[in-house]
Amino acid sequence: MRKIISLIILLLFVSCSEEVDEVSSEDLAKKLTIVDMHIDTPYRLWRQNLKGNEIDDISKRTLAGDFDYPRAVTGGLNVPFFSIYTPASTQLDSTSHEMAVDLINMIEDIVTLHSDKFFIVKSTRDIELLDGERLGIAFGMENGAPIQGDLSRVQFYHDKGIRYITLTHSKSNHISDSSYDENHQWEGGLSSFGKELIREMNKVGIMVDISHVSDKAFYESIEISEAPVIASHSSLRHFTPGFERNVSDDMLIKLASKGGVISINFGSSFITKEALEYGRNKEKGPYPFADVSDVVDHIDRVVELVGIDYVAIGSDYDGVGDTLPNNLKDVSTFPNLISELLVRDYSEEDIEKILSGNIIRVWKQVEDIANGRKPI
Repeated sequence: MRKIISLIILLLFVSCSEEVDEVSSEDLAKKLTIVDMHIDTPYRLWRQNLKGNEIDDISKRTLAGDFDYPRAVTGGLNVPFFSIYTPASTQLDSTSHEMAVDLINMIEDIVTLHSDKFFIVKSTRDIELLDGERLGIAFGMENGAPIQGDLSRVQFYHDKGIRYITLTHSKSNHISDSSYDENHQWEGGLSSFGKELIREMNKVGIMVDISHVSDKAFYESIEISEAPVIASHSSLRHFTPGFERNVSDDMLIKLASKGGVISINFGSSFITKEALEYGRNKEKGPYPFADVSDVVDHIDRVVELVGIDYVAIGSDYDGVGDTLPNNLKDVSTFPNLISELLVRDYSEEDIEKILSGNIIRVWKQVEDIANGRKPI
């Protein structure tokens, strides 16, 4: 009889523990600040407008895309870095600057129209304004093409709210060679102007983003930058051999040695070899979606190689199409990521670093250097 009673008590305890764990992941999503370093919603809206369609009202639940206000609130997202993305084609027709300004203005108009739900984040101090109701939208520039060889535009875009610049995108540009482009035109990876640009970004207070750049440009950027650099939406080449867009172990070690942070991209082809090969070979059959557990494998490896202080998240929501992992399909699903981290015995302190603490630390260091203060 005592054995039966003990078994019942044990089963009740296990059941209660499972409920606590399930609730705790959602509670942590609400409690902790979540900063996603790369969401492509502006370009999604831009394309809708370009086609003559009414753009999605992201203040409400939308029928398409990976981001809107209600789902962000459900997922606990606090600060999405909206990507101000200009395609490589705009480098050729010299429209990148015009397009970047239009994208920023479009989001500013949305924020003004829905000021009860959004506000613009321009500094780490602004993160303190988060009140549990409004999302703080920050801007990152994906592709430095809008600079168009004019260093004065660094200050201009800083004033507009840009807080990181991805030096290039799918094609090598006047700043840097691209990991996607076989035409590597700069000897060390960066042009002479690219080197000047990085120094100016340090001076003004804009983070240097080395996602998309060639390996040589990656190393050269880290050597030149006084401030730590970031990879805003990259994952690890260890899991996707030969995929230069991702970061090798040696590159990760170099990044961390200067205090930088890698923000893991959720796209399945960034996460597993199977998904990458499917896309490369245009295979037929069901797409081999990665899973949230595969994403956390990348986080685990960063922690194993360089420690907990050098990893963050850069989902690439609205940017990788229908390739997102199972259980991480949109911005409402961050609790699933937290749940997987809890299963792997990450502490609340560690999870906070992954979700926002590490990237805020780098952002603050960039601000301090720009303001003439020596980072701690």
